[in-house]
Amino acid sequence: MTLGSAIDRCRAAGLRRTKALEELLATLLDAARPMTLAELAASPRLVTQCDKATIYRLLHRLTDKGLVRRLGLHERAAYFALVVPGQHRDYLICTECGSIAPVDAPCPVHDLEDEIRAKSGFQNLYHELEFFGTCPDCS
Repeated sequence: MTLGSAIDRCRAAGLRRTKALEELLATLLDAARPMTLAELAASPRLVTQCDKATIYRLLHRLTDKGLVRRLGLHERAAYFALVVPGQHRDYLICTECGSIAPVDAPCPVHDLEDEIRAKSGFQNLYHELEFFGTCPDCS
């Protein structure tokens, strides 16, 4: 996904194009993994562009519109990842330290999703899968 297409998706969802939104999207696009609010606020693109409260409000709007996915344990820091049409990621989340990593294996429920779509008639069906456990560093 390009920054331009991400901005187009935001505008189609009714969000106003701002410099802060552009920089947040660019940061999420370049990220190798989901990021916390603190990581985003400290990122080079955003640290001089806007404050943490602005980033939080933008993330909340993007999540409400289905453009960003919120991950993680509710009592720990949340992680945020840009939703990219046609791309799917499942994640491992440590219940001790809250760290997050993508699952490096084929998704086990794609066939089930296809079967549910065929039997139910649902359109635009998708799933989000998170596995919880203790990471090697915390074990």
